[in-house]
Amino acid sequence: MDTIAAIASGGRAPAAIGIVRISGPDCFAVCDRIFRSGKPFGRLEPRRMALGELLDAGGRTIDRGLAVRFPGPHSYTGEDCAEFHCHGSPVVLGEVLAALFAAGAAEGLPVRQAGPGEFTKRAFLNGQLDLTQAEAVIDLIDAETAAAARNAAAQLNGGLRRVLEPIQEALLEVTSRFYAVVDYPDEDIQDVQPEEIAAALREASGALKALLATCRRGRVLKKGVRTAIVGLPNAGKSSLLNALAGYERAIVTDVPGTTRDTVEEAVLCGGVLLRLVDTAGLRETEDEVERLGVERSRRAMETAELILLVEDSADEEALPEKTALEEAVSQTGKPWIHVASKRDRSGIRSASLGGPDGGRIPAASVSLSALTGEGLEDLENAVAALFPAGEQGEAGSLLTDQRQEDAARRALEALDRALEALESGLTPDAVLTDAEEALDAVGELTGRTAKEEIVSRIFSRFCVGK
Repeated sequence: MDTIAAIASGGRAPAAIGIVRISGPDCFAVCDRIFRSGKPFGRLEPRRMALGELLDAGGRTIDRGLAVRFPGPHSYTGEDCAEFHCHGSPVVLGEVLAALFAAGAAEGLPVRQAGPGEFTKRAFLNGQLDLTQAEAVIDLIDAETAAAARNAAAQLNGGLRRVLEPIQEALLEVTSRFYAVVDYPDEDIQDVQPEEIAAALREASGALKALLATCRRGRVLKKGVRTAIVGLPNAGKSSLLNALAGYERAIVTDVPGTTRDTVEEAVLCGGVLLRLVDTAGLRETEDEVERLGVERSRRAMETAELILLVEDSADEEALPEKTALEEAVSQTGKPWIHVASKRDRSGIRSASLGGPDGGRIPAASVSLSALTGEGLEDLENAVAALFPAGEQGEAGSLLTDQRQEDAARRALEALDRALEALESGLTPDAVLTDAEEALDAVGELTGRTAKEEIVSRIFSRFCVGK
């Protein structure tokens, strides 16, 4: 492989500290030309910071900073790697990177700009990480909640791999022994019995079903819950959005129909990331602009994973409209929470949890005041109950990506076919065709059998320098 370099910190805005990273076979020889500390770069103590001067192609000082040397294979990428920690001016970082390119050119050791995720891709290709751990790197960078960060960190530590390894080993044991018997009939190798195959397939199937059951929690952790705030005009929808966001995100007035378009904001509610969509009040209107807003409101409700139905608890005259709206929300089949707003005016204080599945009645009913904050905790509890965090020891073993879910589902479907074939009395070789397909699908999860285009698509999500 050639030698690559990139700015590993933000680089676009000034910061206290910036990092430039380089990796590849000629790494240390190139670094020796730009870093002066009194020792050749290749003799710096591994994994220990060294203070020195960073030099440009003309030998002029760019900055005074720290360098650290990571000899392969005990490095992030699995090959010789180094980092320079200097002041975080974008100009300084750019000069250090340019100095590395120039030093490589002068020595006949070309250094090129690293592509998105190329350092982590090399770590994967060199066996430092499996594919689930590599995906956890970008999940950790993109994490928007503490729970998402904890899950990604546990997955980076091999949490998902440890769940998948027993499945792979069970399937490998069955398939390898079968082929050993077929290929070496004269050897004293015990034949694989149908009962043994069935037991291995059932064990693997059960583990995959348990893994697939984590998909919903994994998606909630990673992407949050798309949540539509709906209600009649002037019910307090925008006030609720502002209260949850903690600032005046949406315009609030006493004039019905103020909100004419959807307003979106991500907030943390009950430990769950909600991607709120504040919508225009649902009513019949002759105003063309407001009518378009109402149509968007209905679309937002259709695509939502959770609906907050906000009703003015102080307005007793709108009972028919409220009833019709509750019916419309329940017909979506989506989980929904009934929010009685303006509690400071009505005096209503109530909270209840636990509607049946199917969305026919609310999963919870709460009363609150967006103005005073009273009752917001009840809403947080209701959301947390709808989207539980799961067991503490489960972190790292959740499927958080559509690619992962698709591969696990294909593996499970292949195992189901294999079990069905076995119960139908088919010969083991026919059964093992499906078992091998399951093994390949599980291998896609870890990267053992992942195709190049899948790997490339995964690392294209990364930022440059990681």
